[in-house]
Amino acid sequence: MVTAPGGPPLRVLVLDHTAELGGAELALVRTCAALGPGVDVRALLFADGPLRARLEELGVRVDVVPLAPAVATADRGRAGRLSAATLTGALRTVPFLWRLARRVRALRPDVVHTTSLKADLLGVVPATLARRPLVWHVHDRIAPDYLPGPLVRVVRGLARRVPAAVVANSRATAATLPVTTAVAYPGFAPEQAEGTEAALVGRAAEPDPLVVMVGRVSPTKGQLEVVRALRAVVDAVPTARLRVVGEPAFGAEGYAAQVRAEVTRLGLDDHVEHVGFVADPRAELDRAAVCVHASPVPEPFGQVVVEAMVRGVPVVATRAGGVEEILDDPEEGPPTLGLLVPPGDVDALAAALLDVLRDPAAARERALRARTSALRRFPVERTARVLTDVWTSVSGPARRA
Repeated sequence: MVTAPGGPPLRVLVLDHTAELGGAELALVRTCAALGPGVDVRALLFADGPLRARLEELGVRVDVVPLAPAVATADRGRAGRLSAATLTGALRTVPFLWRLARRVRALRPDVVHTTSLKADLLGVVPATLARRPLVWHVHDRIAPDYLPGPLVRVVRGLARRVPAAVVANSRATAATLPVTTAVAYPGFAPEQAEGTEAALVGRAAEPDPLVVMVGRVSPTKGQLEVVRALRAVVDAVPTARLRVVGEPAFGAEGYAAQVRAEVTRLGLDDHVEHVGFVADPRAELDRAAVCVHASPVPEPFGQVVVEAMVRGVPVVATRAGGVEEILDDPEEGPPTLGLLVPPGDVDALAAALLDVLRDPAAARERALRARTSALRRFPVERTARVLTDVWTSVSGPARRA
């Protein structure tokens, strides 16, 4: 566990617009578990849901100040367009912001920490009114290839002026921000690395080569590209199978239906299993001959890549964003710790998957090097330490107030 310096516990109030278990939320849960008694974390969510239960299991006190669903679920495209709908949504946030500000003032935290893009923006008013330092923990690349241009300009402008500190989840994310105080990689929990020796044996005993893709079903994750690449893989290795582990969220149900339709169109129904959401994907990864990450746009980080690495699973991923820095460890030296392909290149993706399946010895060697690297670079204790240092550095005036 990581603790703050001596004195009373550092009171940190975490704001998140969602209570669903996305990547940032799962990282938050792991980080809270790694914090020691020197940090008193409380969460204020804008909706009720599974995140609340996960935090309360850790002993984190959770409050809910509901945000209008139409605002909470608005996609980034709509947020970036000026329209009657977005203006109506903005008006709906006024009473919410007033309620939120009152609650923040009543809780009197030393630091307000926001951990989603909507919370970053909506947290500005209550933190300012409560005169509490605001720390943005940015889990999105603030770039036009990832977010609408108007939203990028707003976020970058506020980042220069409002937060006391800005923490990025990767160097790739930091490169899209005008200012960054620190980089805190989303770390893995100790239990995520347990039992890997047995997993290596089980993987070798799997009768058919299994490709596993873990993550939210979304156009930004690339399930369609993986399904299309699988057609070429199955043509070359007829026993190959794919397990899609994850569910659509944030309005991606139409995309999920498109993925299923593409599986049928390509004649792959007997080779693809749609598993749905799995709270702990270790068992899925432990069966995999290869874990595939196929985001067609540069991702901010890529937690599933780290999860696969600590399980000793060979990785095929897109060469962009935070994933590239995960798989490039100067201490391990060249080559990279996984096979990288251009985003959106289905042919290259298929070729890389076949490379792993046809040369399992080389894939295993890369995977073992990757595991060593991940265990050193991405433990959640390091995440907790970086955040605790940031919170401590900005909390001086608030702790005296």
